[in-house]
Amino acid sequence: MIPLFAYRDNTCAPKRCTVVRLGRAGLLRVLDRPDQVPRSTLVLDPTAAQALSPADAPGRAGGVRSLTALDCSWEVLDAGVFAAWRRHRALPYLVAANPTNYGRPLRLSSAEALAAACYILGEPDQARALMDAFRWGPHFLVLNAEPLERYAAAADSAEVVAIQADYL
Repeated sequence: MIPLFAYRDNTCAPKRCTVVRLGRAGLLRVLDRPDQVPRSTLVLDPTAAQALSPADAPGRAGGVRSLTALDCSWEVLDAGVFAAWRRHRALPYLVAANPTNYGRPLRLSSAEALAAACYILGEPDQARALMDAFRWGPHFLVLNAEPLERYAAAADSAEVVAIQADYL
């Protein structure tokens, strides 16, 4: 199990926020200040230059100790608040199953992003546990079964990007 965190800047509605629900279920720790995020974490950042790959998995040289999702507006991302953190990774091409963005590529909820990252990093049971917290959650793993399996079998970020190119 990978320790999970989410930085939440309170810009979304708490009743619809996937991070709030996962936090209440005890599946991750919700952080409300950037200085609370562990420095050794790998940050899931849609603007990152490098793709997440199995090379980032725990137990490998340089592997993750924890994962952090950024549950905040694009304006906060653009402001560079998180630039000081060393390890940022973007998720490869996946399709959302959440009710707000169903069927839209690359428009994942924070819960979907964390589940996808866990799956790619070799923790499919943890990914299922995250998605089981939502009525629509298991469908995310079904909808993206083939790409998730291929990404999880890749050797490194370059191979993940090559696999992604098949879908684009």
